Amino acid sequence: MSISSEHKSLGKQVTGSLRTLSPIVELNVGGEMYTTTLSTLKKHPGSKLAEMFTGQPKLRTDSEGRFFIDRPGTYFKYILEYLRSNQVPTQCIQEVYKEALFYNIEPLIKQLEDSPQIFGELMARKQFLARVPNYSENIELMIRIARAEAVASRQSSVIVCAVRTEEDAARCQDALNSLDMDKKSVVKFGPWKAAPSISDLLDCIQMDVEAKGYKISWQPHVAEKGFRVKSHDFFYRFLFTWW
Repeated sequence: MSISSEHKSLGKQVTGSLRTLSPIVELNVGGEMYTTTLSTLKKHPGSKLAEMFTGQPKLRTDSEGRFFIDRPGTYFKYILEYLRSNQVPTQCIQEVYKEALFYNIEPLIKQLEDSPQIFGELMARKQFLARVPNYSENIELMIRIARAEAVASRQSSVIVCAVRTEEDAARCQDALNSLDMDKKSVVKFGPWKAAPSISDLLDCIQMDVEAKGYKISWQPHVAEKGFRVKSHDFFYRFLFTWW
């Protein structure tokens, strides 16, 4: 190889190295384009985001040479704003919290967890639902029943029995047996040992089913004759609307 060829080759290597370590970084985050500085991205050394740009970046690049991160680009602007100015976002709190967890930016995670939206979700709602036996499994069961009944109809319904105490569960047993004999599926929630009421639980069920993309509403279940308890106290009909 000639001296001039060696110089050209070395020049390419230096140029490539300088480009990698450039203080100005162009990013493609899920199709959204951002320009920032390397120091901003590495502001919190222990974060996953800082690790992405420590040493030789291990990220792929798009056709324009921008570093590509396969995450929702819409919310990355809030992450950048925090890194630049320590400004905690006041919009899209739940979504930004998920991104902060992914990038492992611990100071932002902590500040978001102190916000009313995340605090209520983490500390109050989740602790309550953790005391409702088989809550997540029952949500999935409701969806399976509703989908099985969605045959050439606009809506399908699922009967839910919600009982807060052992005494209420005992009072409802005859009604549950009656529904079982009529081959009607019932999803039973409870009993639980926590302050929230049955209506609180029903709201949680609706929120969590809707979060999975379903359109749902609920109303008291009007029982047929033969029930020994007031059905509207414990039995509810959840309506799934398909179109």
